[in-house]
Amino acid sequence: MQRLRAIFSPRDMTMGAPWKRVVEFAFPMLVGNIAQQLYSSTDAVVVGQYVGDHALASVGSTGPILMFMIALFMGISNGAGILVAQAFGAKDRQRLSVAIGNCLTLTAIASVIIMVLGTMLARPVLETLQTPPEIIEDAISYLQIYFLGIASFTYYNILSGILRGLGDSFTALGFLLLTSALNILLDLWFVISFGWGVSGVAIATVISQFISAVLCYIKLTRMRETFDINRGTLRLKREAVKDVLRLGMPTGITQATFSMAMLVVQRLQNSFGPMFVATAIIAMRVDGFAMMPNFSFGMAMTTFTGQNIGAGRLDRAQQGARQGTMMAVAVATAMTGAVLLFGRHIMSLFTQTEVIIETGMRLIRILAVGFIAMAVIQSLSGVMRGAGDAVTPMWISITVSVVLRVPLSYWLVDLSKTAENPLGSPEMIYYAMLATWLAGAVASALAFRFGRWREKARERMDSYAHLSMESESGNEMDSIQEA
Repeated sequence: MQRLRAIFSPRDMTMGAPWKRVVEFAFPMLVGNIAQQLYSSTDAVVVGQYVGDHALASVGSTGPILMFMIALFMGISNGAGILVAQAFGAKDRQRLSVAIGNCLTLTAIASVIIMVLGTMLARPVLETLQTPPEIIEDAISYLQIYFLGIASFTYYNILSGILRGLGDSFTALGFLLLTSALNILLDLWFVISFGWGVSGVAIATVISQFISAVLCYIKLTRMRETFDINRGTLRLKREAVKDVLRLGMPTGITQATFSMAMLVVQRLQNSFGPMFVATAIIAMRVDGFAMMPNFSFGMAMTTFTGQNIGAGRLDRAQQGARQGTMMAVAVATAMTGAVLLFGRHIMSLFTQTEVIIETGMRLIRILAVGFIAMAVIQSLSGVMRGAGDAVTPMWISITVSVVLRVPLSYWLVDLSKTAENPLGSPEMIYYAMLATWLAGAVASALAFRFGRWREKARERMDSYAHLSMESESGNEMDSIQEA
């Protein structure tokens, strides 16, 4: 019982073998991310099998828009995780409590902004992207329902991010597995029994995420021995908000920029018609499974680095960075092989249309090496962010996603145009994506080797050391006065 309680408690990653701490944290994250991928894929599978390929395309076409609209929140979530990890590593209860409380308040503000803008802009944005008329109405319904319930998504992600910052990746995993199963049941119930179609899967997703958020909040309220949640910690404080935004907004800007690039590329994909849109959606759902180890190790490296920087252990953070990246590459290679081997079977869950499956597998084969390159990007970016340098990964992502990928996609498609194929080859979009990932891996490796993340780490260590000295000095003065 004691061992089980330890698994679902905050984990100190400043002690023990670095690779073991990273694996202990990353493994449940990996299982959770796979569950999250199943969670998000369920909508596509249910509508693809029970409504049709056009419904599948309508759900998938909303992805870049959703990511763009929640970019602000993703920044808050990332900043929260880093700040929580650093404060927890420094054993600074007051700063940890204020960071958590302020993040909960910022999430409420972000949720209202996203809800209002998202529901208002759903139709105009889809029309601007030239979404095929066969799928646009279903896409609008899906987006508007999702945005009306966006607080469920934002609070689950911020609360699970706080738990991860505390070193507890098991609790969020358990809740995610539970609500993933619920989401599948609700999807089938709403679509098959009620005939609600695309709207049904959107409602099922909102309900499931709401339950996840409530469970995570209950867990946090029972961790009073680690931090406090009260009116004082919930009240916004300039320094705490500044720290969250300083650490998180580069990630938010990165997400927004990446999503904007995806929207521009989505417009190009839409020009090839709803069948290719459906193909691209299935390919991205399958490639998501190959990407899961990368995101898991990236988040693990952020928490590991953050806690060790808070504890003044830069040497340990560097050791963990090397070991974690090597493990990430090994796991990503294995997952890529599995996707290439079983990809066709996975795609058949979404559709029985053979041309979609065959084209989708060609796209996966184009991207295969890029999945491994992404392991390097995510791991090293996680280290830099955890050290307090969120700006460098931001510029790398902006450069390769916007400056490189967007013009390269249009240029390669234009080069592939022929008299027999006046629209060009849509596969060129994926060759451009591969080039983006490879360039990002090289840039991340160079930034890790020669960049300023160590300097930022030393600044944060000095900050925590100074606060610790002030606290000790204050305690000594109190003791003298009492004497």
